Amino acid sequence: MATTRFIAMHINKGKSIAQCIKNRIDYAINPDKTENGKYISSYGCNPETIQGEFLLSKSVYASKTGREQKNDVIAYQIRQSFKPGEVTPQKANDIGYKLAMKFTKGNYAFIVATHIDKSHIHNHIIFNSTSLDCNKKFRDFLGSGKAIRKISDYICIENGLSIIQNPKKTKSNYGKWLGNKKQTSHSEKLRIKIDEALQQKPKNINEFFNIMKELGYEIKTGKHIAFKSSEQKKYIRLNSLGKGYTQQDIFNKIEGKTQYFNKNIYEKNINFIIDIQEKINEGKGEGYAHWAKIFNAKQISATLNYISENNIQNYDVLDEKVKKISESFNNISDEIKDREKHMNDINQLKKHIINYLKTKDIYNTYKQKNFSIKFYEEHKEELIINKSSKEFFDKYNIKKLPSIKSLQCKYTELLYENKKAYKQYHKLKKDMKELLIIKSNIDYILNGQCSKKELKKTEKEI
Repeated sequence: MATTRFIAMHINKGKSIAQCIKNRIDYAINPDKTENGKYISSYGCNPETIQGEFLLSKSVYASKTGREQKNDVIAYQIRQSFKPGEVTPQKANDIGYKLAMKFTKGNYAFIVATHIDKSHIHNHIIFNSTSLDCNKKFRDFLGSGKAIRKISDYICIENGLSIIQNPKKTKSNYGKWLGNKKQTSHSEKLRIKIDEALQQKPKNINEFFNIMKELGYEIKTGKHIAFKSSEQKKYIRLNSLGKGYTQQDIFNKIEGKTQYFNKNIYEKNINFIIDIQEKINEGKGEGYAHWAKIFNAKQISATLNYISENNIQNYDVLDEKVKKISESFNNISDEIKDREKHMNDINQLKKHIINYLKTKDIYNTYKQKNFSIKFYEEHKEELIINKSSKEFFDKYNIKKLPSIKSLQCKYTELLYENKKAYKQYHKLKKDMKELLIIKSNIDYILNGQCSKKELKKTEKEI
């Protein structure tokens, strides 16, 4: 996956707008860096006359709108840099063009120059600060850099590129953002292969050994079981791999005494983004290939961005976030339901109080007439309502009737509290849904533990 940086291009002190545009464009389209212009593409302008076109658009803008430029921004640049050896120059240029088109929405002329003179291929995307119709200027906004990164991530995932882990946002050479990932150790590789072998559910230890041989490992048995790949000089003992990978742990998992759990993925504090990168680098392994059929690149990008932005480094952190947000959601749901029940009780009580007061005089007259049958038949409906209200008061042991005004005040108070709670409820519901989907995505891409049917069921249940 590419790293990105968004730069506002200002007028240099002591230089004209024309000189500044020319200097920036000349550097971007330098033939020595772009293989004589082979890896240059553009939209809404011609690379050979782009300086004049940018200048003309600014003059037309001033003429059409009568506005003077208040700031000294003449254009904007996106730098997009790729992992060495992962992408061809043409593919990098195509990705840069898509990024520019999606970000500018086709409203601003731009040029994409792909430089191949460094170990890492990188794009210089320069777009005009004045729109193509010369009616408006591009307004940089809060979070523009993050928006560009998200678009870039999405396009890179679409094209099967690997992941840059937490690129440092610095003004230093952005090429230093790449290639700094520490290589996976032999012990870590062995844990990965053990996980793969255990996922095939061997019936006994010999079958487990055979699977490990097929995965490229020599095996030393005896008091201490050890493994060695063609890349290793020495054998690695199982007991040196830590919890979940000791000899006894492996025997227990094979015999079904403990449930298999991929410690390599969920413990050891391995960053999820690295885990997913390794899955992708495994030749688009079965788990990733299956997941890619079910989910689209946008979901993958959203998942990776969520992990990165929320600094989720291991499964325990993710699981704890899910538990906390689920608990908060359930608590506020219960509070809302309790208040709604109380409000319903108030309405019922109000109804019975009003009915009782309306029929009270009729009942007293009925009583004065010694419960006359004739009077009862003439006022049967009112007397039944009166009786129902009294039964309600007796049921809830209500000796003194509250005033309608006090009940209405309490109802209004509960309604106000629920309106406030519902705002939090809807936010928690949205956040919980997002987090549960992220968790399901991670479970599936790493261990194949969630199907599309199960995911849709989860969404419906929320």
